[in-house]
Amino acid sequence: MEDSSGPRWLNDEERQAWLAFVGVLMRLPPALDAQLQRDAGLSHFEYTVLAGLSEAPDRTRRMSDLAGFAEAGLPRLSQVVARLEKRGWVLRSPDPTDGRTTLATLTEEGWEKIASSAPGHVEAVRSLVFDPLTKTQSRQLSEICQRIMRTIDPDDRCLRDID
Repeated sequence: MEDSSGPRWLNDEERQAWLAFVGVLMRLPPALDAQLQRDAGLSHFEYTVLAGLSEAPDRTRRMSDLAGFAEAGLPRLSQVVARLEKRGWVLRSPDPTDGRTTLATLTEEGWEKIASSAPGHVEAVRSLVFDPLTKTQSRQLSEICQRIMRTIDPDDRCLRDID
């Protein structure tokens, strides 16, 4: 009989899956970052912020909502938005409906930057993630990731957008 009070060690198959998953988690972000730096002069995080604004109504989000979208704390987001603002891609302004919050708006120049950067980024995502998989495996990847995300954060905003 197995001791239920001790650690639930991974079996060989689970350990192999875990190490493969960790490898992807560790290597995919730098690979995407390198492509964006090389081709667009953006970090992956900067791209995510611009993309988050490009998908919002009127290309505007509250900074707190944008932080949630980008999976970042407000201090980190504020630093990045300040850099994007200096480049003319984002404009910050007080929320006219709630003076306690700040809005971030994608400028026309920011829209042009994300629009010109997106094709290379999508190609990198396709070649690194989807090209090696069959259609069935792509569907399975989606299902697996959604299931893991529901366990980590059942209220995750990203899942509400895809369900």
